[in-house]
Amino acid sequence: MDEDLKRRRLARLEEHFASEVDQEFDRTLATFAGVPRYEIVPTGQVHEGDEAVLAYHRTQRTAFPDQRHDNVRFHFADDDTVISEFDLLGTNLGEFLGGAPTGKAFRVPTIAVFSFEDDKIVTERVYLDLLSMLRQIDRLDLLQFR
Repeated sequence: MDEDLKRRRLARLEEHFASEVDQEFDRTLATFAGVPRYEIVPTGQVHEGDEAVLAYHRTQRTAFPDQRHDNVRFHFADDDTVISEFDLLGTNLGEFLGGAPTGKAFRVPTIAVFSFEDDKIVTERVYLDLLSMLRQIDRLDLLQFR
């Protein structure tokens, strides 16, 4: 991959992460090429399109108003993919997955796989340890084993 494209993708990702933390979701949407798409792997949720992605972010920030990233690292996997490793942190101050807030904080290791078209994001696929998150916020009752 050419160094200029790599630099532009890294700048795009830094803007993406900063805009999420700043809760400036119009900026977040601007980091995508065309229709934004988030896939939250542990819950099976897919949020596609501006309205769905905005609703996802609003719901997350209602549940975790201080949600943020720590120890962010980027790995260039191939010509169209960048993998980000980070700790996701937040405090459960609003409803989450249908459960009442507990006021408890969490920190879980997370991986986000970003697919790119040129220097714009196409998809963000998030992998995180939901069990650890639920344990830390004292909401194991939200697990549904079948």
